[in-house]
Amino acid sequence: METDKDTQRTAIATAITAELQRQADLGAQRIDVEALAEAVMNALDPVPPMSEGRRPEELNSSNDG
Repeated sequence: METDKDTQRTAIATAITAELQRQADLGAQRIDVEALAEAVMNALDPVPPMSEGRRPEELNSSNDG
């Protein structure tokens, strides 16, 4: 059974791997530590997706359609 700590560790490892691969694909000669830190921060506290519409309780006859 995976614990919260295991899940967090996996998210961090995935973020680091993806960021290092992105930098390598761009031909980086050195690791951009700030970008790497940002990737880890986003893995720990992801930005929620933008809302795509209204919730049912927000609908009324003038905006339901």
